[in-house]
Amino acid sequence: MVVRPPKAFVSWSSGKDSAYALLEARRQRIAEIVGIITTVDADDACVAVHRVRSSLLTRQAAALELPLIRVELPHPCPNEAYEARFAEACAGIKAQGVEYIVFGDLFLEDIRTYREGLLARAGMQGLFPLWRWDTRSLARDMIVSGIVAHLVCVDLQRLDRRYAGRAFDAALLRELPAGVDPCGENGEFHTAVSAGPMFAAPIPVHIGTPLSATASPMPT
Repeated sequence: MVVRPPKAFVSWSSGKDSAYALLEARRQRIAEIVGIITTVDADDACVAVHRVRSSLLTRQAAALELPLIRVELPHPCPNEAYEARFAEACAGIKAQGVEYIVFGDLFLEDIRTYREGLLARAGMQGLFPLWRWDTRSLARDMIVSGIVAHLVCVDLQRLDRRYAGRAFDAALLRELPAGVDPCGENGEFHTAVSAGPMFAAPIPVHIGTPLSATASPMPT
C-alpha cells in the first residue's frame, strides 16, 4: 500500500529558505504542498521582515501554481495581534483538512520552539526539512539547484550597503565577511526568489536602489 504524505502549507517568506524547504519537502516526500501562507504589513502590503512588494509575492504564488493566504498584520504589530491573526489563518487552513505547515528554519531553537507552540494551540504541527543542515553546504546546494535569489534586505551593522541587491550566488558566498552566516540565518540579510525548480517559469525582476536604512532594494 502506498502511503501518501500529509498535505501541508509552506510558510512562505518570499526568500530562498522557504523556497528550498518547499523543494525538500517534496523531494523527501514528507508533505504534499497545497498552498503557501505569508505575513504582510497591512499598511504597505509588503512581506513582513523581507519588505518584498505584494506584487512580487502575487507573481511568486502564480509561478508556484499554489494558492496564497495573506496574513495581514498592523504596523506596529504587538505580538498578541500577530498570534491572533496567525491562529485565525491556521483555523482556515485546518478547515481545509490540512494540519501541517512547512518552515525553512535552519538552526534557531527559540524560533522553532515558538512556532511549534503556536501550531500546537491550533491543533497543527510544523515540518522543518532543512533543520540542522550545515548552512555553507546548504547555501551551495540552493545555488546548484537553480534557485535565483537577490538580497532584498541587509543588516547594515553586519554587511555593507553594497550587498543590497546582490545575487545570492557563489561569488557572494566567497565575499561574505567572517561571522556572517552563508544563509543569513542570524538576520544578516534576507532574499527574494525569482526563479528556480519550484516555479513554473522565471519571474522577471528589476533591481532598484536601496529605499531605507535597512538597505532594501525592493525588487518589483
